[in-house]
Amino acid sequence: MSQVSALIGLGNPGPEYAATRHNAGVWMVDAVARATNTSLRPEKKFLGLYAKVNFSGHTLHLLNPTTFMNRSGTSVAALCQFFKLSPEQLLIAHDELDLPAGQARYKTGGGHGGHGGHNGLRDIISALGNQKQFHRLRIGVGHPGSAHQVVNYVLGRPGKTEQSAIEQALEECLATLPLALGGDWANAMNRQHRFSAASE
Repeated sequence: MSQVSALIGLGNPGPEYAATRHNAGVWMVDAVARATNTSLRPEKKFLGLYAKVNFSGHTLHLLNPTTFMNRSGTSVAALCQFFKLSPEQLLIAHDELDLPAGQARYKTGGGHGGHGGHNGLRDIISALGNQKQFHRLRIGVGHPGSAHQVVNYVLGRPGKTEQSAIEQALEECLATLPLALGGDWANAMNRQHRFSAASE
């Protein structure tokens, strides 16, 4: 199994989207950047904000595409081409409607999710020539209860309790990430999947 060498956070660019649920993947990448005292900088060739960090002894490319969510694949494909990365070397962090806020799960391969799918994942799969074998970090944001409300829900901001739960889950992701980067998926998953943020 290839070592993960890039962590990509899905979201929409611009201040009006920064605090919305759809940007949970971006928050994860930002958390890793903060943990390594690094700032992501605009990188034209990757159509995103990029940094190279050393996280727990692992060299890791961080990328937050600044294309809109449904064009994320262009940015991811550019990074892969430049660094000659295979899909198996990618860990894509994204918001997940099927998990409650306060939970996060690792997953390898698969499609682009239920409920009509995740536009960011769908575009990445397509841009990688239909290869789906990248790893995902699914960050729970909960579900509004009705498919019709999904768009407004993911483009809305989480409430205070929900935000706190998501942040606790991201903290746990930071703690399990070194295991994942080292290829120890069983332990990373085991620990991450047992975690659920304490609700207020």
